[in-house]
Amino acid sequence: MQSPFLTSVIITLMILAEGPSGRTERISYNTVKSWAHKLGFELSLLGKYVTRVQELEESYRQAEVKPRDGAALVQEIAKDIGFLMESKISAVKRIMDVAESLAENASNDVKPPVMYHNAKDNNLTMTYSAHFGRRVNLNYSNFHIPTNVYNQSYNVVTAITWAQKLNTTFMNNYDLDPSLSWQYFGSATGFMMQYPAISWNMEPVDLFDCRTRNWYIEAAASPKDILILVDNSGSMTGIRKEIARHVVNSILDTLGNNDFVNVIKFSNETREVVACFNNTLVQANLANIRELKTAMGCVDTDKIANFSIVLRQAFELLENFREQRKGTLCNQAIMLVTDGVPENYKEIFATYNWRANSDDPDMGDMPVRVFTYLIGREVPDVRDVRWMACANRGYYVHLSTMAEVSEKVLNYIPVMARPLVLRRTDHPVIWTPVYADVTDPIMTDWLWQQRERSYQRELVETHRIHNPETRQRLMNLREERERRFFQKHKRTYDQDDVLQEYRLMTTVSVPVFNRRPNANITEQVLVNGAYWVTKTRETRIAELLGVAGIDVPIKEIEKLMLPHMLGVNGYAFIVTNNGYILIHPDLRPVFRNILKPAYNSVDMAEVELIDDGTIPRNFSKSLLQFRDLVINQSSGMTTLHTKYHYDDMQRVGRMRRDYFYTSINNTPFTVVVSLPVHGHGGSYRVHAIEEIHRYQHQRDKDATDYFSGSNWRVHPDWTYCGYHYDGDHSFSTPEEELLHFLRRTRVPGWKWMDMNRVGSHPPEHSHSGSSRVNTSKVERTSYYCDRNLLLSLVFDAMVTEWFANASTVREEKGKELQQRFGFTLAFVATHSGLTRWQDFPIENDTQPEDHFGKLHPRAIDEVWYKRAVEQYYVQPDSFVFSVPIDDAGADNETFVTASHAIFIGIGKMKAPAAVVGFQFKHSKLQSLFRNITYSCEGLGNCQRSCEDEGLHCYLVDNNGYVVAGENSSDAGKFFGQINKHVMLSLVENGIFDEIEIHDYQAVCFRDEKKICSHGNILLTPLKTLERAANWVLGSLAWIWVKSGIWSSADYAYAYPYPKDDDDEQIDEETEDEDEEEDGIMVEEVKSKPDVPDEKANAEKSHETNDQDRNDEEPNAETKGEKDNQPPQIKRTRPETCDQKMKLYLLQNVSADKYDIDCVSVGDVERDCERPYVVQPVDSSNMILLVVDAICLKSDAEKLTVAPKEVDDYKTSPACYKAANSLPRRRPDSCIRNHTKEREIKDLCGGASRGIGITLLSMLLPILLTVPSSLFAFF
Repeated sequence: MQSPFLTSVIITLMILAEGPSGRTERISYNTVKSWAHKLGFELSLLGKYVTRVQELEESYRQAEVKPRDGAALVQEIAKDIGFLMESKISAVKRIMDVAESLAENASNDVKPPVMYHNAKDNNLTMTYSAHFGRRVNLNYSNFHIPTNVYNQSYNVVTAITWAQKLNTTFMNNYDLDPSLSWQYFGSATGFMMQYPAISWNMEPVDLFDCRTRNWYIEAAASPKDILILVDNSGSMTGIRKEIARHVVNSILDTLGNNDFVNVIKFSNETREVVACFNNTLVQANLANIRELKTAMGCVDTDKIANFSIVLRQAFELLENFREQRKGTLCNQAIMLVTDGVPENYKEIFATYNWRANSDDPDMGDMPVRVFTYLIGREVPDVRDVRWMACANRGYYVHLSTMAEVSEKVLNYIPVMARPLVLRRTDHPVIWTPVYADVTDPIMTDWLWQQRERSYQRELVETHRIHNPETRQRLMNLREERERRFFQKHKRTYDQDDVLQEYRLMTTVSVPVFNRRPNANITEQVLVNGAYWVTKTRETRIAELLGVAGIDVPIKEIEKLMLPHMLGVNGYAFIVTNNGYILIHPDLRPVFRNILKPAYNSVDMAEVELIDDGTIPRNFSKSLLQFRDLVINQSSGMTTLHTKYHYDDMQRVGRMRRDYFYTSINNTPFTVVVSLPVHGHGGSYRVHAIEEIHRYQHQRDKDATDYFSGSNWRVHPDWTYCGYHYDGDHSFSTPEEELLHFLRRTRVPGWKWMDMNRVGSHPPEHSHSGSSRVNTSKVERTSYYCDRNLLLSLVFDAMVTEWFANASTVREEKGKELQQRFGFTLAFVATHSGLTRWQDFPIENDTQPEDHFGKLHPRAIDEVWYKRAVEQYYVQPDSFVFSVPIDDAGADNETFVTASHAIFIGIGKMKAPAAVVGFQFKHSKLQSLFRNITYSCEGLGNCQRSCEDEGLHCYLVDNNGYVVAGENSSDAGKFFGQINKHVMLSLVENGIFDEIEIHDYQAVCFRDEKKICSHGNILLTPLKTLERAANWVLGSLAWIWVKSGIWSSADYAYAYPYPKDDDDEQIDEETEDEDEEEDGIMVEEVKSKPDVPDEKANAEKSHETNDQDRNDEEPNAETKGEKDNQPPQIKRTRPETCDQKMKLYLLQNVSADKYDIDCVSVGDVERDCERPYVVQPVDSSNMILLVVDAICLKSDAEKLTVAPKEVDDYKTSPACYKAANSLPRRRPDSCIRNHTKEREIKDLCGGASRGIGITLLSMLLPILLTVPSSLFAFF
């Protein structure tokens, strides 16, 4: 019999061997290494077989590798873009010259009505033009007249009469330079004449006025510092307050990036409407303008206005800016918005503005102009307020209705333009920042509100369905539909043109002057204070006729930036004099298909991210020095260590970059070329071309033979060849266009034509010695080609012709591999933009919704291409594996994409010639993963496998995303969401690196309830009465319900809560559009009245952000008991904000970081110090991670790569940027005064007849207070 002691020893040893919770002693890294090695071997073998890597490498042996000369590239790009812009300048100057001549010789004897082509009521025949991107008529121009301008007024029809003759000039310009985009003349009277003619889109509403567009306002006058003074005394209530707010907003709409502005409200004290803009002027970019407009909605009225204080403060602030050389150092103006002044404050103007000659101010220089806006009908005396403007070279406007504001506010622009007009010969050429075609930025809020209302309406209608099962099913369907839509098509950072309605532009514009020095003016004069008479007299004028402009689409400029020469991860960008981006691959102007609030004021320091570990907006000294050189249009080169994001801002990388920069002549722009540098090898490119003529002659083979079949694509954004005129030559695809030109190369007389050799320069505007001046019309059949790019493409097509050849079908071995791995497609993409593929259909298998060729035609710009090239520098023989990043996990339609870079060259002189790859079923990878990790066969001391319930195993890629795991639902997720503590441990142990990325283009959404109301409270006493009544009735109803007087099984609880415009209840019985527009809250509580706010509509959180994977659909309602609660709808407002996120990158570390066992010693705390084993998977970008399940912690908080709003500033980003503004270079031109301006008399705003104080206006305040008195009595 066995002794008890021996039995105890055996049992103890068994327990120790088994370990806690039935576990074995150890997870050996050797076991995991064996699994990783086997996985890597199998996948590498599969990849090499399917893609035939070695054959492709052999195909490129005859190609050359050459150094990439960044300095030469940036000079070539600048020269080509400079010529493009030079030709546009010449064309716009021709428009200007002809317009001035037409106006000078025009007759003033014009009587309405005048016939013209109205863009809003178009009857012309339209034909689609790919060049213009819409239906146009190339034989005519037509006119757009703003809604607030009467189209048959004398001034409008007089200008239209002579302007119609500009059509000939427009057409001649287009004949000379077919690369021209939209040409137009914007008149100071309000209309815009545009060529070619179009049908104007009136949906959803026509807010367009050319005089508020950047190209107009910047050309119409030199840069300006504007200080707006808003009277918020007690008399400025009701309609006056709303008119004043509209005036301020309209003035703000006329300012651009080269202007500076601030708004001060005053009564008995002064205060900036935006508190953080204290005692300064801020740049008038979209972000700051938006901040000022929002603050204007919060202005209250009270007390008595003290004009002396505010005028002195305004003059002193502007003087301070002049002395300290801040702001524009050009025009300065005070805009006074008030309902009346007690006196003219002559002594203040003499002290501050007439110092040059206080006795005769007109003979001296006045640094500040004064414009006055008098608000209200009941104005007994306008003399003082008008005198203030006239005595200070300004303009006076009297406004009594909202309808007048938009038009009359614009009267200040011609006044600011007078010195420019008087110079006559000086027509400054203006280039605008990037902007979106005809879309007004103020539409952003409106479009967002429409989207919210549409979603909210669907939410409410779904909730009204009484059947819980039907309601839940509809909600689930909606959520799944939105999830798929956003995942596939509307990713936050993806700026795919298919999803953008906006054509980004820059515009060149010049002012157009009236050459006549004098004009007859007709005015009404008050005689003896009794009656008005009409008189006509001649007076000195300096009249701005308008502005001529020509659009230059950003895409046309991008074509000249040689992307194929810059290589993978190389790019070029353009910066304005303000440091803002004109073109950059990381410029993201659109969010959810709506323009961002500050899309055109993104600074270069905000997109070039330096890898220095600093906090947001703490820009490095080296970056700021580089920025100064760029905005000052220097030429040179600098090197910076950067970090960058890609793949919808979900992946990150590090890279040393060489930056080369130089100016673009005669523009405020500087072009920069950024080239990646790996190690000490510099930057290299593949040079391999095939001369078409020689090849065809020697081998009697057509170049088109290399492009047979339909399984190939060329880069859709690169220009290989094209026609200058697209009307006679239309192609449905870039591939069809390419084949056309390849066939044309065989036609006798073929010549290589550069696309830049068009455009003309009339003698008076051309540069002396220019060798590329062309004054002849371009033939309709004229074409252009990029010779180097086209010949490189032909070479790549020749050496890869065999890749997609149907005759090279795989043998039996291939069929076995396909059955085992489920590969469906192999592809190759080359440095010249060619993509080929071969399909391997699986029997009885469903085809994907969108084919690979449709989704991925952009070759070197595809994510899998870039990742393969970067992985080569880590492990040259490896494949990069990835699955779509999706929190929903993988399904039967999920594919794994694998790619491998083919480099050619010797030693350090190597460059990527192509990337090969394949796609296979994720379910097959899942099976392979399980087959290998669930087995210990042949592994010696293997005691546990991933089949053990105590182990969790994952394949994780180099950015921390799960490629495969035990559950397919984990695929595509960030591993930190699955196991936060292990991910942090991987970072702590140096396996992964945590890199913080800052997004300065983010959009956040603020709860409108937290922003002061923008409602039109025109009748303040009635509004107060309404709120009081609502409160009383709500309180009574509440008392009745609680006391049992009023009861119902289906009642809605009442609240003693005032009813604002923003918080109107939606009647459940009514589906009227007006109610839903203003309806914010639906309270229909079944259980108890004090339901917390977060009970429903959680998707509209008050700070939903720009990427939150934010493109996930909003969550409608919480679970459990709250599912029965109706949605509480929240209205939000998009705002600019900064966000930060932590992304992860696998480190290239030595084996000792990996070769560590997870040892169990019976102490859970010590066990969990490193409760995993990790090993790199051979020949791949993946690691195999085996986690001990005993250490899994139930932590609701997950590690996420989702962005979070930066709260380090303790203020808004606009305030922070205003306090820490970056340097800028002022425009070269500044014309702010002229000695002859003193000759212009009395053109400073007409004297108003005024409107007497009517009996009704006197009785109205009394009538409004009667209900309030009666209510108080009862």
